[in-house]
Amino acid sequence: MMQIKPYKPRDWKSHPPYLYKGYKSSVKRAPLKRLVPMKQTLSEITGPLFGHDAVQPGDDDLTRNAGTGGEAMGERLIVVGRVLDEDERPVPNTLVEIWQANSAGRYHHEVDQHNAPLDPNFTGAGRCLTNEEGEYRFLTIKPGAYPWLNHPNAWRPAHIHLSLFGPSFVTRLVTQFFFPGDPLIPLDPILNSIPSKSARQRLIASYVHDVTEPEWALGYRFDIVLRGREATPFEEPGR
Repeated sequence: MMQIKPYKPRDWKSHPPYLYKGYKSSVKRAPLKRLVPMKQTLSEITGPLFGHDAVQPGDDDLTRNAGTGGEAMGERLIVVGRVLDEDERPVPNTLVEIWQANSAGRYHHEVDQHNAPLDPNFTGAGRCLTNEEGEYRFLTIKPGAYPWLNHPNAWRPAHIHLSLFGPSFVTRLVTQFFFPGDPLIPLDPILNSIPSKSARQRLIASYVHDVTEPEWALGYRFDIVLRGREATPFEEPGR
C-alpha cells in the first residue's frame, strides 16, 4: 500500500509574506484574516498530473517560433539547473515551465501595453521535464527590464518566471529568478519582500562558463530546492 506523507509546512523566513506594503498589489490581494489549513484528500495528493504528456520536442527552445519559423531577437541564454528536495536528492519527471518578457522588456500578452516592440518570433514560454538527475535545460534570450506602476520610476529587473508541478495540480510552485549584477535588483519590491537576505540571494542565478557555448550563448544555473532551510523562495497562491 502506498504511504501518503503529509506536506511539510513552509519556512516563512524564506518566503515572502502575503502582505508587503512596498509591493502595492499585495495590499489589495492579501487575506484580511488568518488562513485556515485544509487537510488534503487522497485525490488531491496523488493526482491528476498536469501537462506532462503535452511536452513536445523543442518546447525547451524559446529562441525559435514553430509557427513562424523565425528566430527570436536578443542575447541567447542557456539556463540549466536541478530540482532537489531538502536532502539534495534529485526530483525527476517534474514539469518545469518558464515564461518571460522579450529582449525589449515586453510580454507576448494582450494586457501588456508597454511601449516596446513585440518580437513576432518570440512567444516567451517554454517547458520541459526534469531527467533522472532532476536536471532541466532551456535555450532562451535574456529578458529586458520593463516599467511598472508600483512606485515612481519603477522598473522590474530582468527576470524569468518558473512554474513546477509535482505529483498533483495542487502541488504547483511558482517563483522567478534574476541575473547577477543587475543594478535594479536592490530596488525591486517583489524581491525585497523576502525577509531573509540569504533567501533573496537564492533567487539570483549564477553564470557558469562550462555551460556557455562558444560563439553561441551564455550559460546560467538556477537550482531549485523544494523544501527545508535552503528552500527556494516561492510566490504565494494568487500573487
